[in-house]
Amino acid sequence: MRMSSAAVLEPGVVRRYAGDQLVTLGKLVLENAFQPIVEVATGSVFGYESLLRGHERIGFSSPPELLDEAQQAGQLLALEQMMSGRALAKFATLPDYSSATLFLNLDVRLIRQGHEFLERVLHHLRAAEIAPSSVCFEFSERFDNTSVPEFADLVADMRKAGFKLAIDDFGVGHGEMKLLCDFPVDYLKIDRHFVSAIDRNPRKRHLVKNIVNIAHTLGIRVIAEGIETESEFLACREYGVDLVQGYFIAKPTTFLTELQPAFPHLADIGRARRSSQSLDEILIRKQIERLPTVFENDAIDSVFELFRRNPRQAFFPVLNANGEPRGVINEYHLKEFIYQPFGRDLLKNKVYERSIAHFVERAPIIGLDAEAEELMSLFANMENSACVILTENMRYAGVVSAASLIKVVNEKQLKIAQDQNPLTSLPGNRAVRDFMQEAGRDDEESRFFCYCDFDNFKPFNDHYGFQKGDHAISLFAALMKRYFFSEGDFLGHIGGDDFFIGIRDWTREELDEILERLLSDFHGDVIELYSEEERASGRIRGHDRSGRERDFPLLRCSIGVLELPKGLLLDDIGRISVEIASVKATAKESEGGLVFSSFGETK
Repeated sequence: MRMSSAAVLEPGVVRRYAGDQLVTLGKLVLENAFQPIVEVATGSVFGYESLLRGHERIGFSSPPELLDEAQQAGQLLALEQMMSGRALAKFATLPDYSSATLFLNLDVRLIRQGHEFLERVLHHLRAAEIAPSSVCFEFSERFDNTSVPEFADLVADMRKAGFKLAIDDFGVGHGEMKLLCDFPVDYLKIDRHFVSAIDRNPRKRHLVKNIVNIAHTLGIRVIAEGIETESEFLACREYGVDLVQGYFIAKPTTFLTELQPAFPHLADIGRARRSSQSLDEILIRKQIERLPTVFENDAIDSVFELFRRNPRQAFFPVLNANGEPRGVINEYHLKEFIYQPFGRDLLKNKVYERSIAHFVERAPIIGLDAEAEELMSLFANMENSACVILTENMRYAGVVSAASLIKVVNEKQLKIAQDQNPLTSLPGNRAVRDFMQEAGRDDEESRFFCYCDFDNFKPFNDHYGFQKGDHAISLFAALMKRYFFSEGDFLGHIGGDDFFIGIRDWTREELDEILERLLSDFHGDVIELYSEEERASGRIRGHDRSGRERDFPLLRCSIGVLELPKGLLLDDIGRISVEIASVKATAKESEGGLVFSSFGETK
C-alpha cells in the first residue's frame, strides 16, 4: 500500500516547510470532531461543538498553535472557510440536524474579513439546506472581540442572516460583560475553570449561581463547559445551568456513528425518577399564555397583521427558525412607523432594510420547571419586562405575565396552607418533601433531618381516647416550636404521631443537646397524662396491632437523625427517605430513643 508523502515525513519537517501550503496539507489530515451539548433537564442532545483535530500530524501541539501559524502565513481565512464548510457538510448528514445546533468557533482575527467568511458559510448552508438558526458562532475570549471596529457590523450581519451567537470561555477572557450588555447573545459558555471541582468550592458555586441568574434575566441560556464528574454535573444542574458538555457526557469524536441522540440517564442522576410535576410547574402551566409568535426573519407585514388582529395585545414573542425564543417585539417600537406618512412603506423598503430582528427586545427566558419565586425574581431584576418567556426542551412553551405569576404564588401559598395539619398548624408531607429536596441541593452547610415518632402511642390512644392522644401530639408540637424557632429551622407534621425537624448549619453536639432536652421535657409532660397507678408501674395494658392483649411501656418519642454533611449534594428524595427510615428504626430499638447517622452510614 502506498503512503502519502505527508504521512511519511516527520510532523516537524512538514510544519517547517508548510508555509502557505497549510490549507493544502490541512485538506489531507485535518478533521472535524463533534462533541455533544446536552440539555441538563432531559439528557437530550441539543447540538454539537465542532472541534479541530489532526493538527499533530503536521507538527502542531494544539489547534490554537496551528491557527496562529495560519494567521502569520496569511492562510487563516482559507483554513477556517475550509473547516467550517466541512463541519457543515458533516452536520448535514446527521439524522437530527434540522432540530440541532452546530457551534462553530470564530477566531477574532477574522472579524475584519467577517463578511467574506459569512458569505462562504451561507453558501454552504444553502447547499446543505441548513437554516442559519441551526448555526451558532462562538466568540472566543482569547482576544478582545469588542475592540475590533468591524465587530458591531459583523454581529448585525450575523443577526440579520439568522445566526445565533455565544460567548465562549466566559470568565477568563476579555470584554465578556461588554458583550453581554451591548450585543444580542444567545448563549454563555462558562469556562471550565469555574466548573472544575465546583462541588467542593463554595466560591465557584456562588459565582456560577449568580452568572446563571444574570444570564436568564437577560434572556440568555447558559452552557457549562468541561463537565468531567457526576458531582460537577449535579452542581451545575442545581444552580440552573441549561446545557452541558464535557467528558462526563461524551468525548469529541470524528466518527458520526459514535454520536448518540440522547443521554436519558442524565435526567435521573442524583435523584429519583420524576413521577409527577412539581406543585410550581402544575400551577405555572395553568397560567401559561401561548401567544401567537413571529419569526425573526418573517416579513414586517406579518407583525402589522398580528397586532391588527389582536388589538389588546401589546407584544408578541419572537422565535428563530428552530423555535427558540429570541425575545419580544413591542407595539410601541413600531408606532413611529405605523403612524408616520409612508412609515410602513419605509419599513418594507429594501434599501432601509428593517426586519423583525431589528426590533427584538430582550425578555427573561427560563425553563418550565423553574420555581415560582425564581420567576418572580426574574421580573424584579428586569425592569419594564412585559413577560417571562417559558421554554420546554429549550423551545418556546408560552409566556407568563406579572399578574399571572402573582396568581401562581397566591395559589401556591393557599395549597401550602391546606397542607398544614389542623391540630398543630405545622406544614405537612408535601412541605416536608420540598424542604428535604431543597436542603439536599444546598451543600454549602451541614443539614440534619430529624424524624420523630411516638413509641407505644396506639395503646395509649386506645385506652385514654383520641382527645388525650391529640393532647400528647399538641404537647410535642409546642415543645418543637419552643426549641426550634430560628429562621432556618423547619418543623413539619407528617401525620398522626410522626413529626419532622429540619436543621441547617448546626453541629452534631449542639443538636444532640437540644433534642435530649426536647425528649426529656416531653416524657416529663406526657407521663402526667397517665393514671397514678400506671405511672407507678410504668406499664399500661392494651392490645397490639394483631389484637393480642399485653403490657406496653409508657409513651415516649424516638428520634432518628440523618446528617447530610457539608459538600454532599443530593437530589434524590428516595435515597434520603430510605436512609431516614433505617435510622428511625434503629432509634426505636435503642435505649435512649435518639440515634444519629451520617448519610451512607446506615445499614
